Amino acid sequence: MAFTPSKDQKRREREQKKLDKRMAREDEKAEKLAAQRAAQQAAAEDTSEMSEEEIQAKLEADFEAELAAEAAAGRKLEMAC
Repeated sequence: MAFTPSKDQKRREREQKKLDKRMAREDEKAEKLAAQRAAQQAAAEDTSEMSEEEIQAKLEADFEAELAAEAAAGRKLEMAC
């Protein structure tokens, strides 16, 4: 006769699998947050060495790049419809 796991054992396995998935998600979030903080710190160090004009030029360039990306996304949506 074959051995079959009890319902309780199956439940424990399901709960453990859920716990493992949750822990993996939390680890990914923590790594992503650490990467964002490192990027922000690097950006802050870069701007501390720049003059006001260079900082303003960088902000304007970033804004224009975002604007162009949004316009391109808008065009893709219009073409899809």
